[in-house]
Amino acid sequence: MYLRIRDLREDSDRSQTELAKLLGMSQTGYSKYETGENDVPVAILEKLADLYHTSVDYLLGRTDQRKPYPPKK
Repeated sequence: MYLRIRDLREDSDRSQTELAKLLGMSQTGYSKYETGENDVPVAILEKLADLYHTSVDYLLGRTDQRKPYPPKK
């Protein structure tokens, strides 16, 4: 998972500082998610999935399908 969130950030040409600001946290705190030093809370996973237009399952490595599931009606 940690490599996936780093790769998505790099693919979107964002710095850790910029992404941390979008998530309302410090760069150091965000960096610890990318290195695996800290677990990523569910609320942050949801925000990252929305930001990158993907699913939490993709972020967690449960699927390689990057396209998110269709929204529930």
